[in-house]
Amino acid sequence: MGSKHSADYDVIAIGAGFAGLALIHYIREAGLSIKVFDKASDIGGTWTWNRYPGAASDSECYYYCLTFSKDLLQDWSWSVRYPSWDENLRYMHFVADRCNMWPHIQLNTKVVSADFEEDSGLWRIRTEAGDEYTCRYFVSGMGMISEPVIPKFKGMDRFKGPMFHSARWPAEGIDYAGKRMGIIGSGATTVQMLPVVAQTAAHVTVFQRTANFIMPAVQKPMTPEWEREIKANYDAIVSKCRNHVFGMAFDSPVGRNLADTPPEEVEKILEEHWPRGSFRFCFETFDDLLSNPESNRIVGEFVVRKMLEPVKDPATREMLTPKGYPFFAKRPPLDHGFFETFNRDNVSLVDIGHAEPIVEFTETGIRTTKQDYDFDIIVLATGFQAYTGAQEALPIRGRNGLLLRDKWEDVSSSIMGVFVAEFPNLFMVTGPQAPFANLPTSIEQNVIYIRDCIRKMEEEGHDLCLPRQDAEDAWVAHTADIHRQTLMAQGDKVHSWMMGANLEKRKPRVLIYFGGANVYYDKMRHSAESGFPEVEFKRLGAA
Repeated sequence: MGSKHSADYDVIAIGAGFAGLALIHYIREAGLSIKVFDKASDIGGTWTWNRYPGAASDSECYYYCLTFSKDLLQDWSWSVRYPSWDENLRYMHFVADRCNMWPHIQLNTKVVSADFEEDSGLWRIRTEAGDEYTCRYFVSGMGMISEPVIPKFKGMDRFKGPMFHSARWPAEGIDYAGKRMGIIGSGATTVQMLPVVAQTAAHVTVFQRTANFIMPAVQKPMTPEWEREIKANYDAIVSKCRNHVFGMAFDSPVGRNLADTPPEEVEKILEEHWPRGSFRFCFETFDDLLSNPESNRIVGEFVVRKMLEPVKDPATREMLTPKGYPFFAKRPPLDHGFFETFNRDNVSLVDIGHAEPIVEFTETGIRTTKQDYDFDIIVLATGFQAYTGAQEALPIRGRNGLLLRDKWEDVSSSIMGVFVAEFPNLFMVTGPQAPFANLPTSIEQNVIYIRDCIRKMEEEGHDLCLPRQDAEDAWVAHTADIHRQTLMAQGDKVHSWMMGANLEKRKPRVLIYFGGANVYYDKMRHSAESGFPEVEFKRLGAA
């Protein structure tokens, strides 16, 4: 090889979730050494951190998984359509066990800095314990929704009871039976959590900023017949995910637009698909729901009418009605009994976005502009710094000591969510300006792309992969241009985490590639087949 300096590992990655496991498989397959660090006490990523009651995947089990081994796909059995956090965690242990991945994983290890060293061309990784490791290729597999956003309300330190972010649910559990619980936030986490905690809590108060469009999950057990059908068709299922706009095993496009369909036929099709559950409702009804404003409005009104049917109290129903933004401008959660729960005597909803803002926390709870609420436990279901949070929380320094978080101050720029100019030999798995899609599909496609780039460098004797600034500028412009053409651009009207609008010190920005996951996967494949024209390869010390 061209490098004059030896490294502890060829690849060091941070994050032992789906990305870390996929990296171990594909990097090892390329004949290289890899070490994956994670600050958690277990593998699993999302499914180690998010252990709140009701936590489950919103993608159906049989395509929310890694696909590199046909044997694993055949040998693992799911119990339900949407697995809970602990079943997802068991699945990931199954993968790590069967593929002998544990020797490549180091848990309970918090990385505190990652620095590119110009003279050696290596990355130097430091841990909280004071250990240092070097690698030739540094990969962030830290996840797009892993860094929690903690709100800043006056007096939060005053509250005497347990208070924590939903993604930091106490590992030992917490007894909320017979307790008064306050939940701040009403997104996907609360949609899953509320129906479970309300069954035994004395009272649950949900503080809602923005009402959501919510679709039915329709949970059901895995039957032997359904499992046989899935396993007999896995090649087609994997292909469907690879070629779908959101990386899911759906039939799309379906070849009809709502705008061209008679109203009575529209209603019939929507009614037929609603009880089937999952995101299929968006993608297997009409092809123009996310592009045609009028089609979107019609479907949005249908969703609101259907989802609110169970809510008995008119005032609560009005509060739960999404307003001022189009259907799918925010990712709609899937419902497991959320709306019915508001009919319980021990559940209250408070509109902190408009009618009753939070003023401050007190020793015993939360004070709004209208009254005091007393709680034993407060849960902050307040979301994440999407796409960039984990990379910015860790000081990552590229050429000339440039901090990644400083580079991203105004624009969270990348090349396909994988490369960043001025950061040689750094790769991200589903970084900013990658698609928002079924994550295992996107992760695996990203990792294959990264593996192919590293393999090219190894085979051709290159030391440095230098992302081109002009290629980054072009991807940023392309991503912004596509965003402007979609209904997602109207998401600027709503306080959406998908635009980073939930961050106090940052202006909203385009964080997601909306050109279609399938199109994105094609672009990565074309890039690899063309020799990665977005980057410049060099030997160390070459001019």
